[in-house]
This record gives sequence, C-alpha cells and structure tokens, in this order.
Amino acid sequence: MYFKKIVSLSIFLVSVSLLSGCQKIDASSAPKVVKACAGENSKFSIEFFKTNNRGDKFAKGINHVIIFNPRSEALDFKVNLGLSHPIYAKDSRGKFRREYIPKQFRELISHANSQLNGKKPIAAINADYIDTENKPQGLNISRGIEYAGDFKSKRSSFGISGGKASQRKATIDVGRRANNILNYNLVGGNGRFYRQGKFKDICQDLGEFACRQATNRSMAAITSKGYVILLVNDIKANSTIEPSGVNQELTPDKFDDVLEGIARNNCLGKIKEGILFDGGMSPGLYYNNKIYVENPGFIGSVFLIYKK
Repeated sequence: MYFKKIVSLSIFLVSVSLLSGCQKIDASSAPKVVKACAGENSKFSIEFFKTNNRGDKFAKGINHVIIFNPRSEALDFKVNLGLSHPIYAKDSRGKFRREYIPKQFRELISHANSQLNGKKPIAAINADYIDTENKPQGLNISRGIEYAGDFKSKRSSFGISGGKASQRKATIDVGRRANNILNYNLVGGNGRFYRQGKFKDICQDLGEFACRQATNRSMAAITSKGYVILLVNDIKANSTIEPSGVNQELTPDKFDDVLEGIARNNCLGKIKEGILFDGGMSPGLYYNNKIYVENPGFIGSVFLIYKK
C-alpha cells in the first residue's frame, strides 16, 4: 500500500513537472509583436530621419531623408515658385500671371504663396533650376497651373497626381504626362539616374564639376510600391554629422547604395525611378518647423507637403 502511494505521488510530480515545462516552452515560443516598418504599415504617411550612405538610420548621418506615402489621406501637396505676385493670380484679361523674381529656399517655404488652405507645409525640398531671368527651367505645375521654362519638354520632372488620395500616383517622366490627372503637382529637375528600375551612373552626363566638385545633392526616388524618398546630402547641413567612409558626400556611382538601403530598411519595395534636383548652391530640406539644409542660391521651385 505504501509502495503504491509512493509510485502515485512520483507519477503526479513528473506530470506536473512536464506540464510546467510545456507551459514554459509555449510561452517562450509565443510570437513576439514586431513593429511593422513604414512600407508594411497601412496607416503610414510621412517620416523624417538621417542615414549613412548605406541607407542605415544614423543620428549623425549626412543624408537627410523624408519618406512618404502619396496615397495617405493625411497628406496634401503643392508647388511654389519665385513669383512677384500671389500664386494663381490672373491679369486683367483673365490670364495667369507669371512674373518671376529671385527667391531662396527659406523664402519659398515661408511666403504666403507656400500656404495651402491656410496651412503651412510640414515638409519641403528644393527642386528646379533657374535661368538668368529668374524663371524656372523645367516643367513646374502647381495644383494644375503650369509655371514652366524652356526645357519643360526636354527634361524630366517629379510629381504627385491629383484625384482621390487613395488613387494618387508619384511619377518621374519627361514632359507632360499623357493622363492629365498626373499633371497636377510637378517640379522640374535634371539628371535621371533610375529608369524603370535600372540604375545608371550619370557622372559623365553631369560633367566634371557637378560630378566631383559640387557634390551636395538633392534628389527624389519612387519605389515599386509607390512610396517616395526625398533626400538631401550636404556636409554643411544644420545638424550634427559624423563624416566617415560610409557617411560622406555622394558621387553618382553611389546613389543606388543609399536609396536601395533606405528602401530595403523601410520595406518600401525596389527603387524604380530617380531624379536629381538643383544641386550646388541650391539644396534645401525642411521638416516639421526646422530647416535641416539650406544654401544661398536662388531656386526655380520647391515641392511642398502638408498635413491635413
């Protein structure tokens, strides 16, 4: 009798131990909640961060980056230019006025013309080149109204379409788009280094000065999932930078490294299209009430983003 009690107690203790072990195993093997990165978050709208030249987030990075979802209901867009009058103003004959004056980045993002429905932009990047008469050189369209220059049909431009937010599309192409809804907010640029997913080192196209000497860059890229990357690389930025072999000014053969790294790390898909904006004395980037990059040059246009 005593022996049977001992055996029963032993079996009970073994069973309890095994059950406890199973519970521990189950608890440890339970799926952990992982925060989705931007491209996997259906509610993602816009984010600013800095990276090194591999596209890794780094608080002292030289690349000042804005990523956003053009289809976000929380965002809206506009283009501003160096005008001597209110944007969209008409003359006595009912034609749109296009009288240009030289303006710097800071002026273009703070003047009354930069507001949309009474709101200031949350983000901005410099865009088109300017000619000797202070006129933008490429194709610039603000809320459907064209402010274009002599190269509007020859150079590529970047933009966000009109229409419902859920149907908005980012494009980079030469001249006006065949579908007019795509010709809503466009800014001119020059130096297309991604076309339909294929990267090209455009050093020879840019020339020696722009390729090797004026190496502060301003650019836009579109991914296969429809997200947009805006990037300004400038050692003179208004933020702390820690230069190194992987955190320095960009030459054209390295554009793909940083953009593909950003896209990969943020689940944005593959880079499909890429374009340079005005570099040299013009790059500028603004986000959430802070100008991170500004230069003294005059600018043809700026691309503006708003929070509704």
